[in-house]
Amino acid sequence: MINEVFTDVKDRMAKAVEAVKEGFAGVRTGRANPALLQNVMVDYYGTPTPLPQLASVQNQDARSLLISPYDKGALTEIEKAIRDMPNLGANPTNDGNVVRVTLPELTEERRRDYVKMVKNRAEEGRVAVRGARRKAKDELDALKSEVGEDEIARAEKELESVTKSFIDQIDAALAGKEAELLEV
Repeated sequence: MINEVFTDVKDRMAKAVEAVKEGFAGVRTGRANPALLQNVMVDYYGTPTPLPQLASVQNQDARSLLISPYDKGALTEIEKAIRDMPNLGANPTNDGNVVRVTLPELTEERRRDYVKMVKNRAEEGRVAVRGARRKAKDELDALKSEVGEDEIARAEKELESVTKSFIDQIDAALAGKEAELLEV
């Protein structure tokens, strides 16, 4: 029973860490990256649709992306969705076949804003990990009568070490992304 609780909590914590890392990928650094546009929702015939389902996104060079839509009728909507995307600061251009997105050079102030955003996402991840720990602790407390207090005490110590390891993973990812953002 305790093993089931640990399997479940480790799975939830791993998902929280993965969500944080995916969130970090969407934050712009000095280079253009197709992952920046993963979460762009395009109004495609009245339905919000993720950009990767409507077009292929490729690196053209260090500061620009090339978007080739599968349906040419979606060009203007794709262009509009990218222009309206917060925290990107890009100005897309449409030549009738493809959309070119040129990203402006990052200023020191903008880099600091991105670092703050990344720190907030990391804290959200830590909160999710702690929430999983709280749920697992409640499940362990419910098992106290069946298993015994000594087993529960050992399991709670192990739960703390598991929680610390997942929070350390988030902190390591944060440190890497912060260094990447502040690198000029």
